[in-house]
Amino acid sequence: MVAIASRTLASAQTAAKALGIARAYGSYEELLADAAVEVIYNPLPNHLHVPLTLAAVHAGKPVLCEKPMAISAAELDLLRPFATQVHIAEALMVRHHPQWSEVRNLVRGGAIGELRFMQLPFSYYNVEADNIRNRADIGGGALYDIGCYAIAAGRWFFEADPQRAIAGIDRDPAFKTDSLASGVLDFGAARQFVFTVSTQTARYQHIHLVGTQGRIEIETLFNAPQDAPVRYHVDNNNPLDGSGVRTVLVPAADQYQLQGEAFSHAVHNLPPTAAAVGDAAMKLRVIEALFASEESGVGGSSGFEQACWTYSII
Repeated sequence: MVAIASRTLASAQTAAKALGIARAYGSYEELLADAAVEVIYNPLPNHLHVPLTLAAVHAGKPVLCEKPMAISAAELDLLRPFATQVHIAEALMVRHHPQWSEVRNLVRGGAIGELRFMQLPFSYYNVEADNIRNRADIGGGALYDIGCYAIAAGRWFFEADPQRAIAGIDRDPAFKTDSLASGVLDFGAARQFVFTVSTQTARYQHIHLVGTQGRIEIETLFNAPQDAPVRYHVDNNNPLDGSGVRTVLVPAADQYQLQGEAFSHAVHNLPPTAAAVGDAAMKLRVIEALFASEESGVGGSSGFEQACWTYSII
């Protein structure tokens, strides 16, 4: 890390001092003009992801952009023309943790038979009015903040894209953000994924993958500690008391460092492609379908199911 920028020089200098970064800039434009800066990491609030990523690629600098890459799938059309010229990737660090690859390889190898359904809760508690996650006008809310991780998990382990979506959403009366959101994603071929994300409940994360001949449970799917091992459990149709469950330890890994190294490798060794932008757009289409499902559900549960299932994603 050679430089950091913020909206004011004072805040940039404070962050630079805390993080041991050599140079601080009081505007993003100054950072982009620095010839010594080779790659940009864009962790700004969601509504600034596309504008500042676009400015960076115009400056010829590859960008690792935080999730979600945009607030709408259509917004990503602004980046598509540049995706094959300059490297652009979405910062989904979880995909780089070894436990994600290990479990997907188990599923691929038939360790639990045919994967049929998954269940995933992911939540934390944050009611700070000035927190960007609680500002609806700049892309706050549970689905944008952590729902994208849940959707990424569903697509990762099924190795497919969902076809239809149905949602149940509660909104904070003051923030107007989705503080509690549940989704059912239909992946076709008798495969379903159910998840709940919340910004106002106890901190928790888990996933259960259930197949025709067993199940896998991952305890810390998203916020794996950088200095401690994590574990998952494999159960091949053993008794319900858990006596036959096999626990697997995965050594400590820094998924953020692994993500940075993977992006660096791509920048130095691989040609730019539009794959990452397309992947980000798919997650946003799922979120948009869930919001459409929420809107169609107003007025009664009997019409809710029928209306929601008409929201196709692909």
